[in-house]
Amino acid sequence: MTYFVDRRLNPKDKSLSNRRRFLKRVRSQIKKAVEEAVRDRGIADVDRSKKVSVPTEGVSEPSFRNGRETGRHERVYTGNKSFQTGDRISKPPSGSGGGGGKEGANEGEGEDEFYFALSREELLDYFFDDLELPDLVKETLAEISKTKPSRAGYSVLGSPANLSVSRTMRNAYGRRIGLKRPKKAEQEQLETEIEELEALETSGKKEKDRLLFLREEHQKVVRRRRSIAYIDPLDVRYNYFVQEPEPNANAVMFCLMDVSASMGEREKDLAKRFFMLLHLFLKRRYDRTDIVFIRHTHDASEVDEETFFYSRQTGGTVVSTALVKMKEIIAERYSPADWNIYAAQASDGENWSGDSDICATLLSEDLMRMCQYFAYVEIIGEDETLIMNSEASGMELWEAYRRVSEQWPNFAQKRVSKPGDIYPVFRELFARDKVGTNHG
Repeated sequence: MTYFVDRRLNPKDKSLSNRRRFLKRVRSQIKKAVEEAVRDRGIADVDRSKKVSVPTEGVSEPSFRNGRETGRHERVYTGNKSFQTGDRISKPPSGSGGGGGKEGANEGEGEDEFYFALSREELLDYFFDDLELPDLVKETLAEISKTKPSRAGYSVLGSPANLSVSRTMRNAYGRRIGLKRPKKAEQEQLETEIEELEALETSGKKEKDRLLFLREEHQKVVRRRRSIAYIDPLDVRYNYFVQEPEPNANAVMFCLMDVSASMGEREKDLAKRFFMLLHLFLKRRYDRTDIVFIRHTHDASEVDEETFFYSRQTGGTVVSTALVKMKEIIAERYSPADWNIYAAQASDGENWSGDSDICATLLSEDLMRMCQYFAYVEIIGEDETLIMNSEASGMELWEAYRRVSEQWPNFAQKRVSKPGDIYPVFRELFARDKVGTNHG
């Protein structure tokens, strides 16, 4: 039988198992706090850690107690002037007895709520759970910035592919000089002199002594050249690389939304959730991510986030004004040569008659050439999903955009009707193979 022992350390000063049990017990309060954070925070701040207040009744362990309103109870009270031993006391009416927990009071002792700090990762988990995000994809969206190998000197160990020939030969040359390894020219010179002396027909004692000396020197040179290798394993060096964060390029995210009367709070909330998810996705891939908010009715303007989501505006719906405004801002501040441009547009599908063709022309001829990706999300009612159950049919704006998507692979359009639809739509729009192959 196999036993597995988990020796991983708990977070500092915390018990991981107890923390998980606590999170599970107060899940409803935490989800409510996360929903408030999603509703109240800005898009760029949605993944900040949050302090959650939990009522004390949610912190205490459950226990069994005797019911006060039913059953027979026998108690012994302290003596007093009103009753004597044996007197029968009627049961107090329900709710009139003292006791119970402590409640808040204007003065004196009260009961404080329990405050619990949600980490950034835990808050994102609850936020993604609300969007029906599978665990496997959570890890994908929470990935660290990409790294690239960088030269960091040399190492005595490594793969043959990383062999540094120049540094290896330099070490070998220096070792041969330090150990005074005879050169091949010296050996050849000795061999030449030996051959010349051996070729003499007559030789005296001087020539014989010289020949004997040369032969001894030749043996020493050969022996020393063999003992001191040309390249020794100690000379071998490999290029050493370390993984360093790769500086990512800049990205800009354009948020376009129809704020006419037909876009109510429900539609704006769904649009905000989609924009948040897109921003979280981009922020993990780029060091710097700018957000540009463009709202429109019959006219478009660049606004701040508060105005974008919460300021009311009246007027008709002319979608092309938002695309024109986006084109102007790109020309002024975000050169496609220096910025990765992403756009997300949210609308209920309504548009001024004849303007949808203008939108398709602006996208096909101008914007799609500059954008890395353009996602259009059409927000419809839940009852409308029964009617618009096919992407092949829709209103005039949907049909015009469908022609753009057929021409440009980096344009996509989807419909959503409830919060649970947002992440499946997002996942389909930004699938890894689709984004990475076409325009990553």
